[in-house]
Amino acid sequence: MAVLKKIRSRLFSTPEEVAANGDVETRAAGETPAAAGDTPEAAATVVAPTLPEERYDIRPLTISQLDECWRLDQRCFVDGEAYSRDTFEYLLTSPESVAYRAVTPDGLMVGFIVGLVEPQNTGHITTLGVAPEHRRRRIAEQMLNKVEESFRRRHVRTIRLEVRSVNSGAQILYRNLGYTVTQRLPRYYSNGGDGLLMIKSIE
Repeated sequence: MAVLKKIRSRLFSTPEEVAANGDVETRAAGETPAAAGDTPEAAATVVAPTLPEERYDIRPLTISQLDECWRLDQRCFVDGEAYSRDTFEYLLTSPESVAYRAVTPDGLMVGFIVGLVEPQNTGHITTLGVAPEHRRRRIAEQMLNKVEESFRRRHVRTIRLEVRSVNSGAQILYRNLGYTVTQRLPRYYSNGGDGLLMIKSIE
C-alpha cells in the first residue's frame, strides 16, 4: 500500500502557521518553552493561564482506536501535515509499530504517538500529537518516554525524528530529552518548510 510518501515527526504548528490556518490551534498559542513540555508554540511575551491538574494514562494505541486517533490528528495538524486514515491504518498494523495514546480518566484520547522500529537498531518517531486544550501538561514528554522504553525492549540503540526548523518550542522539548540536531533537511515539509533531523542514543 503506497500511502507513505514520507513518514515524519510533526509536533504542532508554530504561531505564524496557526495564524495562517485559522483559529483551530489558537487555544495553545502563547505558551513559553519553559512551561510547555509538550507544546512547540512559544511566545515568551504572553503569560499562559494556569491549567487545572488532570491525570492522564498512557496506554497502547492499536488499530481498534484508528478512527479516534485519525480524528484527533485532524485537530492537531491544521497546516496540511495531517495524515490520511490509510496512513494511520498502515502505521497501526505494521509489525514494527510502537504506538501509545494518552487518555483522560473517562477514557477520552487526548494524545498519540507512533514510532517504527527500523533496520540497524534504529527507532523512528513518525508522529506525535496532543489535543490543543490538553497541551502544557507534559503529555508529549510522557508519551516520548513510553516509546523510548518500548524501543529499548526491541533493542533499538538510536532514535531519530524530524521537526520543523522554525519550531523552536518542539526543539527545546527534544533537546531537554537528550536529542541533538544532526542535519538540516531543505524543503522537507509539504509547505516547503525546512526540517531538522534530531537523534538520540539510548545505548
